[in-house]
Amino acid sequence: MGMPEQLAEMLAGNHGPTKQKAARLVVDLAASAGATEFIECTHAHVSGVSVITGGHGLRRFLADISGDTKGRVSIPTTLNSSGCDKNKFDEMGIDYDDFLKIQFEIILAYENLGIDATLSCTPYEIEEELEGFGSWAESNAVCFSNSYTGLITNRESGLSALATALTGWAPKWGLHLEENRKPNILVNVEAEMDNITDWSILGDWIGKQVQSSWHLPWGPMPHITGLPKWASFEMKKALTAAAANYGSPLLWADGHTEPAPPCSYEGKLTFTNYDLQQRYDELAPKGEVDLVVIGCPQASLGEIRSTAAAVRTRMELGEKIPNNRLWVFTSGHSHELAEADGTIELLEEAGALILKDTCPEVTPYNRSKYNHLLTNSLKAEHYLTSGLNRMPTSVATIETCVAAAFNPTKFEGTRPTLESRPKEPHSSAKTHQTGKGEMIGKNLPSQNKWNIKGKALVTDVPITYLGYVNRDTGVIEEPGHPLDGVAIEDSILIYPKGSGSTVAPFVLMGLIYTGKGPKAIINRDVCPLTLPAASLLNVPYSYGFDNDPCLTINNGDEIEMNLSNNEVKLKIISRCA
Repeated sequence: MGMPEQLAEMLAGNHGPTKQKAARLVVDLAASAGATEFIECTHAHVSGVSVITGGHGLRRFLADISGDTKGRVSIPTTLNSSGCDKNKFDEMGIDYDDFLKIQFEIILAYENLGIDATLSCTPYEIEEELEGFGSWAESNAVCFSNSYTGLITNRESGLSALATALTGWAPKWGLHLEENRKPNILVNVEAEMDNITDWSILGDWIGKQVQSSWHLPWGPMPHITGLPKWASFEMKKALTAAAANYGSPLLWADGHTEPAPPCSYEGKLTFTNYDLQQRYDELAPKGEVDLVVIGCPQASLGEIRSTAAAVRTRMELGEKIPNNRLWVFTSGHSHELAEADGTIELLEEAGALILKDTCPEVTPYNRSKYNHLLTNSLKAEHYLTSGLNRMPTSVATIETCVAAAFNPTKFEGTRPTLESRPKEPHSSAKTHQTGKGEMIGKNLPSQNKWNIKGKALVTDVPITYLGYVNRDTGVIEEPGHPLDGVAIEDSILIYPKGSGSTVAPFVLMGLIYTGKGPKAIINRDVCPLTLPAASLLNVPYSYGFDNDPCLTINNGDEIEMNLSNNEVKLKIISRCA
């Protein structure tokens, strides 16, 4: 593989230790992806900012690369949402020791790298011209930019995006290549899609239908037909954000995106009015709502205005929101626009709390006050109910959300619990295998020799580290997942790839730092959400085996992995009973 001279100099350490680590990660990712060349990127967006997402893995990593005067980004780079609005911290009532102090230590560390602390998860609203190649690490932004703009980006992790930001280079692979930008699921929409929340439900619903037997190396990439001819910016944003919950980096929607290229589909789905209503019924509030949150991803000007329109109707009846029961999350950019036209003033006069620089999913809620949230976003529901906050969360339209904010008794009854939610098992194609065997896999260039023996922990269902793997214990906590309740500690962990948030590597790094992580990792598919942690912390890592290890190896088998002469040999020593 030809390496640009500038990148080679960084790899040799001529530009300091921070860029050397970044270059090593870029080269490791290139090798694992089978890239034959590198591309220059024009923009990067880094995730992993909030105290509750990056955690101690993020803090320790940033400390490890601090103090290098040459370690500054090479291209314009923006930063994802933080965990609070520093100017409204007291109003948020966050009960977390030293949260504000730790949060702004993290932000300062990023700023010292030359990153623009925009603290927004919607960089596509800030950047006026989105063209060329980027390296973005916010799942909703990746799906939005690839679907609706001229910016091309892989679904990067916070670490791989940071590596590109520091070096300016990325391997040319994945969605950079036209032949990989093809849909793999056909979705026909028969439902009436009149509301922003309808589009959010559709995106999430598609992800829930994915079968483990479908070959989706770049994640679910649906081609959606049957949508209304007109759609607002907010509808498009809601669709891609929710689809990204399940790893979708790109979608096609007839009439709203570029035409979908011809392809063969792994699966065909139909979304009906019954499916839409069924999800509304499942997600509807079943008990008293403590807090209403709008803006995940951060509310655009249009979404803020829609919220204000619903609020104004109640205000005209002389009503006021009690106890700041409505929180609207937005970026500094959209806040400035809404402030200029008086929308912010109207919402605050009604009793809403307007928060900027943060997002509902990365905020720690005070559980002495809030134990049941209501939102209009399936992205928010997906992460709020996860291990990030473990918060029972219901979903409704903006109008219903606002009505619940004004009227605390609108939904009476016992607050729901996470245990009361239905647990649908994930689709799995695993069957018990017998006999012994060997297989050959690939390694990272930065790793040249190791030998590992141990018990395999295996699944053919992707693992979502942020929110669904306990960052303290390493236990997988995802109802319905085949490994729910199982610790990854000291295992040889085998799974197809990571899914969910692009902050995954920081969670994995934190577990490795504290001894709660796996001793080795095998991915079936190239995984930019897993590889960076293994590369930077030198955890034995392999991929690209001649047989699918997720199906060939049983959970509990004793196996041995040996790296020598740039080849990984995996041997099954004994089968589990």
